[in-house]
Amino acid sequence: MPHPLLHQKDIDTFQRDGVVLIKRLFAGHVDTIRAGIEANMAAPGPYAAENLKDGEQGRFFDDYCNWQRIPEFERVIRDSPAAEVAADLMGSDTAQLFHDHVLVKEPGTSKPTPWHSDGPYYFVQGRQNVSFWAPVDPVREASLRCVAGSHLWEKPVLPTRWLAETSFYPNEDDYMAVPDPDADGMDIREFEMEPGDAVAFNYNVLHGARGNDAAARRRAFSLRMVGDDARYVERPGPTSPPFPGHGMTAGDRLREDWFPVIYAR
Repeated sequence: MPHPLLHQKDIDTFQRDGVVLIKRLFAGHVDTIRAGIEANMAAPGPYAAENLKDGEQGRFFDDYCNWQRIPEFERVIRDSPAAEVAADLMGSDTAQLFHDHVLVKEPGTSKPTPWHSDGPYYFVQGRQNVSFWAPVDPVREASLRCVAGSHLWEKPVLPTRWLAETSFYPNEDDYMAVPDPDADGMDIREFEMEPGDAVAFNYNVLHGARGNDAAARRRAFSLRMVGDDARYVERPGPTSPPFPGHGMTAGDRLREDWFPVIYAR
């Protein structure tokens, strides 16, 4: 039986479309996530970024791989039902943490999050994966936007650098160009959300987000988890996150001392 937060139709939707809304996934952990985000912004990690060009208004902050130094994040990862729900959605016996991610758009930040797919940036491959995107502020116009079914496209979407707008890897022919889902009339899933709700999406789904023109902040916490079939894969350049010195070789399972198994049946 799936976790009580899930129905079988949610699992079927996730497998078919690559995206589904899970209400109240982090409902008991919103204040803890907020505290973790504030700690993260007060002391950014080595991968923190400010994603606005000179002259652009507002602030678009993101940072990742901080769960080991921010205890609030580790508490949420281990104590929330996210890992068990991830295993159910993936059809996996285990849910292994890949990394955490914080994204904050302050009021008046009109810059959208560019359309992209996370999978090509990562050094892990496998059908069983899930990302959770969970706001800790009510979201109406600045929610995550996902293109349904895009995790099943024949070619992965070209990974690019958000500010420089250049290709992340040299072999561009191995990827499809980033489409314009609005102009192309694609099936975009977008949800109004309350604090603690989460969008669950396959990390190969094409996704982005609108700017935050509201008068309130838009703080979001994201978790990336992988399942039984996840394996390390070589890429033609540095990955994001890079995880230097990991010591893995192609085909290895992710090392559990760096990427702990949070849930096992």
